[in-house]
Amino acid sequence: MSSNTPAIDLKNVTAGYFATPVISDLTLTVTTGERVAIIGPNGAGKSTLFRIITGLIRPTGGTVTLYGQPLLKITAAERARTIAIVSQELESTMPFTAGELVMMGRTAALSRWSPPSREDRRIIAEAMALTETSHLKRRIFQEMSGGERQRVSIAMALAARPRIILLDEPTAHLDMNHRLDTLLLIERLNREQGVTIMMIGHDLNLAAEYFPRMVLLHEGRIVADGSPAQVLTSEILSPVYRCGVTIHPDPATGALRVFPTKL
Repeated sequence: MSSNTPAIDLKNVTAGYFATPVISDLTLTVTTGERVAIIGPNGAGKSTLFRIITGLIRPTGGTVTLYGQPLLKITAAERARTIAIVSQELESTMPFTAGELVMMGRTAALSRWSPPSREDRRIIAEAMALTETSHLKRRIFQEMSGGERQRVSIAMALAARPRIILLDEPTAHLDMNHRLDTLLLIERLNREQGVTIMMIGHDLNLAAEYFPRMVLLHEGRIVADGSPAQVLTSEILSPVYRCGVTIHPDPATGALRVFPTKL
């Protein structure tokens, strides 16, 4: 499949809750293999956008397609094999081990009632190796650090062999070191595995460093869409975030850094 094939295509989409639109007339195309950060203030519609893409919310207007297929014609099982979601923090009240949780991530790809095959076990082992969680296979999930838990969450997503991974603020509860590890892992999966990545993030600086494309949402609409240099300007950000903004390149990496200031 060509790298220019649309993985996700939304055209003039409107959606919301209880007849109140949260997303309004939104058009967005994400091509296969892209790495896209979805940014914007609270209430901008970022999480609603993800719910639309996964089929959890049905638009009241417009069309949504995955790899050229209308989303409404794709079964829930097919969607689960195509798209995996990594949330801010995976919750587990049962004493599952990392290996058991990653096995659960593989269930979307299994036939009903069939046990995992040798190939399934190989894919699970590969997902854990890629996320550097193999040594955690027998560890109880609740006993792990935040960074370890998030890597296990990503391993669960990879075990389904999805073509698209949606990450909803995956570094929100992590310290600096684990944030860096998680973003480097996401970057590597995109580069080496060709997985299409979309991430919701509030940290504009991290998004600018690790995502070549940024989409800024505000009040359910796309305000800016492009490279970090195109999106992260004071003229664009100040009215959206309602504060002054100073932007400078990082002297070490060259990535843009955004600093809020009072208006």
